[in-house]
Amino acid sequence: MRDSKTTIGGSTTRDRHDPYCQDAGPNGDFTIPQRWDCYTSQEHARWDFLFNRQVELLGSRAASAFLEGVDLLRLADPGIPDFDRLSDVLEARTGWRIVAVPGLIPEHAFFDHLAHRRFPAGDFIRSAGQLDYLQEPDVFHDVFGHVPMLANPVFADYMQAYGQGGLRAIGLNAIDRLSRLYWYTVEFGLVREAGGHRIFGAGIVSSYGETLFAFDNPSPNRIGFDMARVMRTRYRIDDYQPTYFVVDSFEDMLRQTQDTDFAPLYERLSNMQDIAVDATLYKDRVITHGTQSHVQKAAV
Repeated sequence: MRDSKTTIGGSTTRDRHDPYCQDAGPNGDFTIPQRWDCYTSQEHARWDFLFNRQVELLGSRAASAFLEGVDLLRLADPGIPDFDRLSDVLEARTGWRIVAVPGLIPEHAFFDHLAHRRFPAGDFIRSAGQLDYLQEPDVFHDVFGHVPMLANPVFADYMQAYGQGGLRAIGLNAIDRLSRLYWYTVEFGLVREAGGHRIFGAGIVSSYGETLFAFDNPSPNRIGFDMARVMRTRYRIDDYQPTYFVVDSFEDMLRQTQDTDFAPLYERLSNMQDIAVDATLYKDRVITHGTQSHVQKAAV
């Protein structure tokens, strides 16, 4: 565990009096320079605090591929990582690079980056008052949450396949369906491992509260992964997930993605009703039938 010797408070922005560190407009592909040397000591300390808090939780809860990626990329080194350094390591292993973006970017640009093995990561870090929740993904969510899995060759291929599928889905008017696949795998996925399930989704591993909820809490359903089922299932953006899907392996997840003809699948799903976020079906491979106590408590 790292030792943070500076306060996690202070400004969330860089020195706007230094022209080099002032915000510039994005390039045509919505990328910007990271300008790593413009981060403040408070921002680096904030990353260290979040990192230390998460790795303490994840040792027995995160997928081995995620933990191996953390080690390979030396994310335990103090401070916000330099994207160029991470990219050099990743490119040698799986052909991926990290590109800085100012925040959320348009769908086409996002899918195009993934399809060409570029992962767009926010260059800013959350404020001291947003350590447990923020609406827009920051550098901690994007780099700590997503990038370690890109060091896994199978998952790296899955992410590229998703980007290619996203570009096709735009033309098929099926982004809503495909976004559910991303949500329930890349962001909030679990994987069978070590006789149980382990976390790999970035939205879980980068969140202290959701790590405990997704792994330990009896409230959520945990259901075996099925492509069509996932694409019919709604999700929550304002609370912990009532349902998580568990992939048998990353190899199987990639195989299903590559073997699926998505155009007829989208057409078939367009004639089917959505599935409630907390529902279980008789055809489901239910691994954990959740109590849904969290949902019920929140409704009171």
